[in-house]
Amino acid sequence: MNPNKALWEKGDFTQIAATMRTSGAALVAQLGITQGLSVLDLACGDGTTAIPEAKLGATVLGVDIASNLVAAGNKRASEAGLTNCTFQEGDASDLTDLSDQSFDLVVSMFGAMFAPKPFDVAKEMVRVTRPGGRIVMGNWIPGDPTLVAQVLKISSAYTPPPPEGFLSPMLWGIESHVIERFEKAGIAKENITFLRDTFTFNASYSPSEFFNTFKSYYGPTMNAFEAAEKNGKALELDQALDALFISQNKSIDTNVTSIPATFLRVTVHC
Repeated sequence: MNPNKALWEKGDFTQIAATMRTSGAALVAQLGITQGLSVLDLACGDGTTAIPEAKLGATVLGVDIASNLVAAGNKRASEAGLTNCTFQEGDASDLTDLSDQSFDLVVSMFGAMFAPKPFDVAKEMVRVTRPGGRIVMGNWIPGDPTLVAQVLKISSAYTPPPPEGFLSPMLWGIESHVIERFEKAGIAKENITFLRDTFTFNASYSPSEFFNTFKSYYGPTMNAFEAAEKNGKALELDQALDALFISQNKSIDTNVTSIPATFLRVTVHC
């Protein structure tokens, strides 16, 4: 199996996505979506941004590599009565079944950044976007002190070194790398803008319970714990991540989680 597909089908990202709904809708509200706009939501999970896009009247296709998330997205759309939102399996680095210049807007929040072959990802996103259309990406930032960047940083210390030639997904959080990738896809540097933005995870349970959700359902964290278990370091990893989640919580109620995470918002004008 494609290792990336295996990674995202390993857990159940819907458990984490449930804490991302409010911020997902808030971000979509800023995108100027109008009735009938054609949107591709790439590496969409179960529809954190795709569902709000459809509720604003866009015609939305959600594409994700994980079959369980595609099924969950279609179920959510159906339950919401959204006939203008469908989900299908696909790889962000190879969208061969999608036609050239077929979308007004391509959105990928913390999704396409994890696909291998980042230059192919940029090329494919540009290819399927109409002239005058936009691409909006949300990418975690390497070394950032907020939650997700730190989860990935801490977890990586417990996992085996990546294979030769591996490009860290976190490079999508560095402006110069983003520019290089889109320039190779034919986009002028002047047509790429950047904004540091915040995405907040909200849960009606404690940050320690939220950490356990990551431990049980988030593929990268699950892999880190499997590797740490083999090295007798699972307890050490557990303590480090639990402390991280508790320290990042901004809620005054310790039984409620509200954790903001900084990300790089990329807008590409095609």
